[in-house]
Amino acid sequence: MSGVRGGVVMGVSGSGKTTLARALAGAWEATFLDADDFHSDEARELMARGEPLTDEMRQPWAAGIATELQRRVADGARVTLAFSGLRRQHRDLLRAAGLPLQFLFLRGEAALIGERMRGRSGHYMPVSLLDSQFATLEEPGDEDDVVVLPVDLPPDAQLRLALQVLGVPLHDHLV
Repeated sequence: MSGVRGGVVMGVSGSGKTTLARALAGAWEATFLDADDFHSDEARELMARGEPLTDEMRQPWAAGIATELQRRVADGARVTLAFSGLRRQHRDLLRAAGLPLQFLFLRGEAALIGERMRGRSGHYMPVSLLDSQFATLEEPGDEDDVVVLPVDLPPDAQLRLALQVLGVPLHDHLV
């Protein structure tokens, strides 16, 4: 795994993607990217109103992320990405960028994730869209470059597992 240049932390909204991807970026000396930053204003407004995006609406979003990953890796960076990756076709768009990526799928129960979402503030994604996120999710059961991490693990345990998956030596403060 030492050749991996990108760690893609995926899962439904509220699963902890951003938290883990940020921590991973710090421990791995990587650039953090948040897929939410690539959404158009229109897409954010739709989601804020409780309207889920269609696959067609997600397509240019995922393509833009793939282009940015290519650019960053071409510049020599390692990258972590918080990315829902709900549909295989969108994960495949990232794979088609031709980069050595490892996907980390945060899997958990809707009740726990909903509880987390209700406890956060300042995010455009309402709890009301969680059911549609789960309905849209195509679990990556047969995708060899995806490792499942449970959402109910403490953040430090998730980080340790993610670093192990990426083949990064654990520093003393992470053990």
